Amino acid sequence: MRRTNRTLAMAGGLLLATTLSCTGTAMAAAPPLPSKAVAAADCRPLANAPAQAQAIVGAACSQIGVPYSWGGGSIHGPTYGQDYPGGGPGAHDSQVKGFDCSHLVQYAAWQGAGTAMPEGSWNQARWSGATARFGRAQGLGPLQPGDLLLWASDPGNLNSVHHIALYLGDGKMVEARESGTLVMVSDVRLNAQYAGALRITGGNEQPPAGTKRFMTWGTGVNLRPEAGTQKPPAALLPGPTAVDVLCQTHGEMVHAEGYSNDAWSYLPKYKAWISNIFIDDPAAWLPGVPTC
Repeated sequence: MRRTNRTLAMAGGLLLATTLSCTGTAMAAAPPLPSKAVAAADCRPLANAPAQAQAIVGAACSQIGVPYSWGGGSIHGPTYGQDYPGGGPGAHDSQVKGFDCSHLVQYAAWQGAGTAMPEGSWNQARWSGATARFGRAQGLGPLQPGDLLLWASDPGNLNSVHHIALYLGDGKMVEARESGTLVMVSDVRLNAQYAGALRITGGNEQPPAGTKRFMTWGTGVNLRPEAGTQKPPAALLPGPTAVDVLCQTHGEMVHAEGYSNDAWSYLPKYKAWISNIFIDDPAAWLPGVPTC
């Protein structure tokens, strides 16, 4: 995980947004760009679904009309992508601010339900947090809005998944399809590469009362028993992790990754503190979190 060069001066120090890695590429020749107004009106749950699933669909639909960008997007919204090494329409995606397929899914899951999905369509396809899975032979019958649809070069091998989209119901989906197109509503393609679907709602994913959920960034992040580094770590986060913050305070000034910040957040699940430098939010003093 690495960060962009965009900095924000906030109370207590500086914090940067996260740059997310590349994911899958385009699947097939795409139709002409959709009308944003028409497509946005069509993007909504088209069948009954739990509130959490509807919120995930709503988050994805809020990005209708945003450009596809290979490697673009984060849990916070569109970002500039990367130039697709195979050339073609994606050869200049580093100049396009938008989403690729898996980052649109990651954004919708996080913004809609506080669900932390991994990066990469193949990783999302194998996500251990799925509450249900559906094989290709089952078709669309058992699906509900908010389920994730998968396509793979070998439908029997989830490691080969290269495209992912969110189901709306009634045979429709919302997707970031390929370079040169916009986030759009499409007909579900039940073709030879369709690899089934998974459900990401229905688990115990909601933040405890009185807390607010954030993602961390980086690897090997130490949690401390107090808002400082003097005592040995109380726990270790091996990689990006969803954490529920109860409150924050000004503690020891920390200098890490070339930045400085004296803000610390308390994580009741771990009974420990984390430097806000390692909270993935544009603000160094976290919005909506009370002072301890």
